[in-house]
Amino acid sequence: MTELVAPHGGGLLKPLLLEGEALAAELERAATLPRLNISSREAGDLIMLGIGGFTPLDGFMTKADWRGVCDEMKLASGLFWPIPITLSTDSATAQGLKLGAEVALFDPARQETLATLRVTEKYSIDKEHECRQVFRTTDISHPGVKMVMAQGEVNLAGPVKVLSRGEFPSLYGAMFMTPAETRAEFTRRGWHTVTAFQTRNPMHRSHEYLAKIALEISDGVMIHSLLGKLKPGDFPAEVRQKAIATLIDHYFKPNTVIQSGYPLDMRYAGPREALLHALFRQNYGCAFLVVGRDHAGVGDFYGPFDSQKIFDEIPEGALKTKPLKIDWTFYCSACHGMASAKTCPHDDATRVLVSGTKLRKLLSEGGEVPANFSRPEVLAILRRYYEGIPKEQRVKIVLKGHSAATAVAAH
Repeated sequence: MTELVAPHGGGLLKPLLLEGEALAAELERAATLPRLNISSREAGDLIMLGIGGFTPLDGFMTKADWRGVCDEMKLASGLFWPIPITLSTDSATAQGLKLGAEVALFDPARQETLATLRVTEKYSIDKEHECRQVFRTTDISHPGVKMVMAQGEVNLAGPVKVLSRGEFPSLYGAMFMTPAETRAEFTRRGWHTVTAFQTRNPMHRSHEYLAKIALEISDGVMIHSLLGKLKPGDFPAEVRQKAIATLIDHYFKPNTVIQSGYPLDMRYAGPREALLHALFRQNYGCAFLVVGRDHAGVGDFYGPFDSQKIFDEIPEGALKTKPLKIDWTFYCSACHGMASAKTCPHDDATRVLVSGTKLRKLLSEGGEVPANFSRPEVLAILRRYYEGIPKEQRVKIVLKGHSAATAVAAH
């Protein structure tokens, strides 16, 4: 019997979330520790550490790890890792912490202590160097660069004990699944080869087409939604969930697709982030990841297929999860169906580029949406959502969403 791909590093999943008596005791102890506020990105990373999504890490990276990841995409141990997972603070706070000291990591947005950290190292970094290596730019207009440059001056390294999964279980219910849970579900369904498909929006016809391509080479597809920070104009989680569930029910064979979600914010690191997406999908049990045009990209900082090419540049065996590389997809009126630039012989005049931005604009204006944009059952759900929003507010949402989409071209 073929087994699911092994977690990254070849061992067992390594969730750092405490449970039962150990959790109760650590929560009580955390209340007595100095408190350190963390950013939204750091909170998402912590929750991923907690659920085993970042197996086999045991906490935030040391300077040797940081340097190795930036320069060679590997930890000090030699294990492949494409993006630094770090925690920062200001110099004054860092100076007041002794090595070996423990701190409670507090998420001010959620008003919750998410973890405790034992400080094993304090170090400063060259932020511009990290940005050049990871984002391929130091331009502050890049949201990932802006995020790194806004970090504190000092990084804190050390193992963590995670105390919570944040608000994700209460907000998303059964859709928020840990790597152990997705692996158990794949096994229950008899799936051995699974493809991950990433989205942060309801699925339109191009998305559906990509998922069906993936089903030709795998037992099942996991539609894996970003559950971190949303962009202006994005659909709320409950709308997105319902729309995707309806699409699965009406247009996919039974027992071929499930939807789930993960707790990270986007970094918009383009090629490097595509590698991270594959790495943690390996922990979730997926053998493939759909990598389309400009995956995890932003603006014009990356070429349209750089996120595909980088998989050919990493060492053989660095990742078990492989990219499913798919060209730009669209509806072709000459082909009378969905196609890609690789398969369609016709010119641009026959091609209808399906985009979430176009779809939102038509819906907000009450316009007629072409049948080749989205399925009618999905459109009905999205229309009901917009009907509940005052017209003047719809315009503001779409304008904000359009400006975000112009700046951010993330898959």
